[in-house]
Amino acid sequence: MNYTTFKTHLRALTELHFVQPSGDFVPRHFHITEAGLVTKHFVDCGGTVRTEKTIVLQLWVHTDYEHRLPPQKLEQILEMAAPLFGDADLEIQVEFQTETVGRYAIGFNGRQFTLIPTATDCLAKEACGLTDNKEKRSLADLSASSSSCCTPGGGCC
Repeated sequence: MNYTTFKTHLRALTELHFVQPSGDFVPRHFHITEAGLVTKHFVDCGGTVRTEKTIVLQLWVHTDYEHRLPPQKLEQILEMAAPLFGDADLEIQVEFQTETVGRYAIGFNGRQFTLIPTATDCLAKEACGLTDNKEKRSLADLSASSSSCCTPGGGCC
């Protein structure tokens, strides 16, 4: 989710909740300890120099169980950090610690924000020889070639 969309959803909320991929809620007494711009400048395995920029919110849970972060306060935090983000409408990710610190994409289900697992990927599949060489066949062709197996009396079951 990009910054503009996140702020639009945030402004419509009266309570702020985040749901983990497991379906469990991030405890209601979480803090946003950081709102920052993360720039990753790297070379992929194919030799291409790349730069990625994301806005990262760090959610942290402590033992102050009475703490509640209202949406308006998060909006104030984002406004203080806005000069860091520049004019780009960057993607927002969330760092949250369970067994280890994980970084999640953000979704919205109409009532609360959802943490969406992220995954690694090879950005230079062709250079690594990882092209998808699967043969594409139509279902009609498959049924014709397997008629001796999966037909009554064909011996497959």
